[in-house]
Amino acid sequence: MSELNKSVLQKANAAISTGDTEGFLAYCTDDIVWSMVGAETLRGKEAVRASMAKEYPGPPKFTVHTLIAEGDHVVALGDITTPGENGRLVTHAYSDVWRLRDGKLAELRAFVIARGTDEL
Repeated sequence: MSELNKSVLQKANAAISTGDTEGFLAYCTDDIVWSMVGAETLRGKEAVRASMAKEYPGPPKFTVHTLIAEGDHVVALGDITTPGENGRLVTHAYSDVWRLRDGKLAELRAFVIARGTDEL
């Protein structure tokens, strides 16, 4: 099951990386709970969809350094780079702790720290 859960997360992240929000949401439960430490907790696909439209003005680039799975949890450690203000790219270090239910992403607890901006 752990390898299957890793695969679900990798496919979901691949969809986000191409700007396919609906493709990502297809890997999520309808009642997904998305918590970023220090920010508002999102509940349900519509809330996640609206947040992604705001937070990802262009497709983000994921670099996963470590992916660990056990039982119904998958932990990803890495970097995410997104377009920021004035066309600059912003890189964040992140740790995502996902819980899956019935083969879908059901809950996220995300820890994100800005690393800085890069020139385009």
